[in-house]
Amino acid sequence: MKYLDHLEEWIISLLMGGATLIIFLSVLHRYGTGFPIPYVQDWLLSLHFSWAQELCIIMFVWMAKFGAAYGVRAGVHVGVDVLVTRLPKEWRNSTVYVALACGVIFTSMIGTLGLRFVWENGMHYALFTALGMNVGDVPEGPTTPDLEWPTWIVYSAVWMGSYLMCFRFLQNAWNFYKTGEVPQHDHTHVDGLDDVVDTTHETDLAKAGAR
Repeated sequence: MKYLDHLEEWIISLLMGGATLIIFLSVLHRYGTGFPIPYVQDWLLSLHFSWAQELCIIMFVWMAKFGAAYGVRAGVHVGVDVLVTRLPKEWRNSTVYVALACGVIFTSMIGTLGLRFVWENGMHYALFTALGMNVGDVPEGPTTPDLEWPTWIVYSAVWMGSYLMCFRFLQNAWNFYKTGEVPQHDHTHVDGLDDVVDTTHETDLAKAGAR
């Protein structure tokens, strides 16, 4: 299961890096076509980047869904636990289990509804066609305006992200059962800052010792 520990970070990093590159190239293309450079301008005008905006929107939607799963795993989502922390230990544990169970139920429902939606929106047709089966009256499903991709592929972010969130809720419940702790994120913490502070402190001590 270790290969799943950083699944969300990998997906988000790839999507964010890809979207940044596409936007950068699109901007260069837009401004580059305005310069009357022989041959280069004609070549740039022959390139079509009308699909770039649509693709970036799709990528940001996927980032949002998998980012939500990352939030569950890392404890980033905002929560109000003032009352829970004041409860007796037995009640507090039960409350945590109920909250995690609600998360499992909700995300599993959204995932199932999302999967059913894309199944009826063209996934059924694509799967049966790939397997060489008779599709009958099953609709092929719509496509996106610019990229002309099947929309069921784009909307698959809903059920995939939701099921991943459900898995993370189950994982948190298991960890809570084993350790009695749930993920907590310190919003005041800055990654790498502690290392810098420690290094500076060690340097100051070394200078003091040298004196």
